[in-house]
Parts: sequence; structure tokens; C-alpha cells
Amino acid sequence: MKKKKQRFEGIVYSTADNFEYVDAESTEDEETLPVSQQKLKVLLDRKARKGKVVTIVQGFIGTENDLNELAKKLKQKCGVGGAAKDGEILIQGDFKQKIFDLLKGEGYSVKSVGG
Repeated sequence: MKKKKQRFEGIVYSTADNFEYVDAESTEDEETLPVSQQKLKVLLDRKARKGKVVTIVQGFIGTENDLNELAKKLKQKCGVGGAAKDGEILIQGDFKQKIFDLLKGEGYSVKSVGG
């Protein structure tokens, strides 16, 4: 049997007189902030990655296409693989300082997180 999709997914009950349901899929992408207004964080992580180190860039505000473009540029400059998903950029390996310097050179406001 096919499962019936609910119209108001995640809403249990609302008593508000002016309640208006906004479907998450119908919301438009937010516009990309200018480079000077972006506040990015660069950190290293190795949790749930079998001990492999990954450099993560968090805090990008903008469209998915712009996030993918920035990720592509960082992957090319570092010469490694990676991905852009869930509003984060994952770069394989320990490139924290190099990415910090690259983003700073591009004009982003960057903060290094962790040791």
C-alpha cells in the first residue's frame, strides 16, 4: 500500500487565529550575502569519518549554487575532493590554514575554530 502524504507535515495543532501554513518545499532560496558580510567559520573534524580529517567551512548564507561554486573553488585550490551539503563545505584533509588564508584573501570575514 502506498503511504498517504499529509498536507501539513510536522504540524500537530495550532490555536492561532492568523495561522498560515508555509510549506518548506515552496520557500524560495535566500539571496547570497555580499562577500564582505559573510561570517564563515573554518574548523577541523574527524568524528564519524573513521579517523580521517575533514576541513569544514560553516556559516555561508546564500543560494545552493553559490555554495557549490565556492566549494569548487576551494577544492581546486587545495587539490583535493570534498562536498557542499547542508549549508557546509567539506574539504578532505587538513587544509584549515590554507582555506582560512584563501577565504581571507577573497574578502570573507573568517574565524578559525578549534586548536
